[in-house]
Amino acid sequence: MKWSGVPEVATPRVMAQALATLYAFGGTASILAVLGADATWSERTPLLALATSALVAAGIAARWAQNWPRLAFHVAVLQATAVVIAGVVMSPDAATAVAVGALISFIAITACFFFSLPLALLHLTVALSALTLGSLVQGDVALTTALSLDAMIIALSVVTRGLVIRASSAHRDPLTGLANRRGFDHALQAQLRAAARSGEPLSAALLDLDHFKATNDSHGHEAGDRVLRQVAKVWRRALPASAVLARHGGDEFGLLLPATSGTDALDLVRRISRMHPHIRMSCGVAEHRTGDSAAQLMRRADLALYTAKATGRGRSELDGGPASGLAADLAHALDAGDVTVHFQPILSMREDEIFGVEALARWTHPERGPVPPDEFIAVAEQHDLMPRLGEHVFRTACGQLATLYRETGQRLRLGVNVSGRELSDPTYPGRIRAVLEETGWSAGETVIEVTESLVDAESSAAVAALHELRAMGFKVAIDDFGTGYSSLSRLDTLPVHILKLDSSFIATITTSARRATMLRSIVGMAHVLGFDVVAEGVETADQDAKLRELGCSFAQGWLYGRPAPLPDVVELVQRWADRVPALRG
Repeated sequence: MKWSGVPEVATPRVMAQALATLYAFGGTASILAVLGADATWSERTPLLALATSALVAAGIAARWAQNWPRLAFHVAVLQATAVVIAGVVMSPDAATAVAVGALISFIAITACFFFSLPLALLHLTVALSALTLGSLVQGDVALTTALSLDAMIIALSVVTRGLVIRASSAHRDPLTGLANRRGFDHALQAQLRAAARSGEPLSAALLDLDHFKATNDSHGHEAGDRVLRQVAKVWRRALPASAVLARHGGDEFGLLLPATSGTDALDLVRRISRMHPHIRMSCGVAEHRTGDSAAQLMRRADLALYTAKATGRGRSELDGGPASGLAADLAHALDAGDVTVHFQPILSMREDEIFGVEALARWTHPERGPVPPDEFIAVAEQHDLMPRLGEHVFRTACGQLATLYRETGQRLRLGVNVSGRELSDPTYPGRIRAVLEETGWSAGETVIEVTESLVDAESSAAVAALHELRAMGFKVAIDDFGTGYSSLSRLDTLPVHILKLDSSFIATITTSARRATMLRSIVGMAHVLGFDVVAEGVETADQDAKLRELGCSFAQGWLYGRPAPLPDVVELVQRWADRVPALRG
């Protein structure tokens, strides 16, 4: 914030509290000064009346001032100035006059706190001029005493203004000039209170720049900063004056839209997003519901953002929008057993045989047809269906593989994906144990796959669940390893057995010597630490050969087989064993 601007902290609610406080203490100080004066009660009465009026004004400000327009605060400050100067003129002696005149410091603090610098200087000039003149009119106060009092008030004003500027800057993002996370949180609380009083709608949105990290990596952080400033500039110009736009940090922005319904907010967000077509953005919007806390409102906006990202990015989604209908259909499909499980083979590169499978959910909607897994999993996350979906996949996979073993003696190691929300549920290990008992499947033949982002989050409940699952005999794998940034430092403390390298990491190992060297280092480190390594996304024979050369233990990808129902995978396993070319789907 600039010195000349209106301080960010001068919100109507804060201004009302400050004004009431200053009136109250000013009136109290005046009463004490008058009671200590060497004067008759007839001389004290007018001053006591002025002090009482200040106390009454304090009550009025506390009750109604937060609804006043800013102009009313100018009137209140001028009125307070007039009351103080009248008290100075009516003072029976010099000591009382100086004590009452010192209350102009309250006026100075208020002006520096409430108003832009030009208007604050105007109030201060009027107050100090009136104080000097009033002291002379009173007759007992020397001019030098009045001027020394003026000097002290000016010094106090300079210090106050500087502190106000510093406080305002604490709520401001220095790069974009928008509010920061702290400023957004304060504004959100204020808007929630305003919405509760007025009954008007309130919508919130989270905006996330797509592939922003690639911009920083390819063109440098200065280019990324220019993108952030450009986005802030476009949105600031297009948004209504009542909107609050903030940079949450990194490439994420927060938006509050008072008196705006969810559908209107979604339309506005989509329209503004189209104003910078070269900068793609994913947006999640939620409308405040009665009883929602700030955290609940922003969580729903975050879930809508998650849906937008999972369904293709560059989109804007409304919480409770079309995805809600899909969630109801998914819940019905889970009830009816219409969500199926496919299995993708995992190859042991040492024995050159398929030794395990990863269980993957598949859903064919009765009207839409096959729904992409990324889409319905995002819906399940948003609508609290992940525990049901995860348990359904686990039970189905365990049951099918246990039956296969009983009937044929063939055992395949099972890998299942588990979300952070499932692991954070304290009942999850117990429910998983019950499924093993029900199906007869072994924990020792099961790998729990968690994403690297979950490891980065370091949820204490999730990590505790992983330790409990390991104690039960499960193996633990970090899925999509290589796409995050902090899990490397956690490998010595997490109960990890397996690293699954993300397919994007494998894609260039045959064309990038540097990437191949990195992979060799990771494989070597993993072997030293006692971890197995699974390479995901293997699609070509050249990639297969390179992975064998680098010492990778296991591999998974379309080269060895696409996800398919278990009978098809069993046939593929037999064909691989007989050295019949693997099915490519």
